[in-house]
Amino acid sequence: MRILAVTGGIGSGKSYIVRMFSAMGLAVYDADSRTKALYDTRPELMEELRLLLGNAIVSDGRIDRRRMAEAIFSDRKLLSRVEEIVFPYVRDDTRNWEKNIGARFPGMPFAVLESAIILERPSLSGWADKVLTVSSPLELRIARVMQRSALSIREIKARLQNQWTDGMREKAADYIVYSDGVRPLLPQLEAVYMEMLK
Repeated sequence: MRILAVTGGIGSGKSYIVRMFSAMGLAVYDADSRTKALYDTRPELMEELRLLLGNAIVSDGRIDRRRMAEAIFSDRKLLSRVEEIVFPYVRDDTRNWEKNIGARFPGMPFAVLESAIILERPSLSGWADKVLTVSSPLELRIARVMQRSALSIREIKARLQNQWTDGMREKAADYIVYSDGVRPLLPQLEAVYMEMLK
């Protein structure tokens, strides 16, 4: 099964793009949602994170993701250490997903993996056959995040500082989809779909 990774910065619209691919009949793996699920279902992962970040990130027996985000998105070194802990769990989960795709979805031409950082981390190289990046104007991205979450401008900018720019992702990706509210999305996705069939 070939894998198309969909990436993009916070508020770029990548999750919406992935939902559109799902509506086109493709199997989808959402790395962000699955990682959150792993926090709740793998006690050994929670313990490793507690030892690194302190008892305050555990609340009612679960990872307090807001507190964890506040700690790691303002400290690149700490963010890297958290990623070193989390990535092996996500990689195992991804492999299990990949193994089951063929059996669950016979005849599917390819599957879609959503990951915000697949291009940014060398350790994730090889997770997908092709990478699509979603680009969107910065002001629109910030507005989207503020509309859907309780994050402040300061928190959003802190996260943006720890991510590649659209231009950096565009240089490294195989495909680019523009989610700018001007160019229709469906024709762009159909073009990528057809390219993936080749």
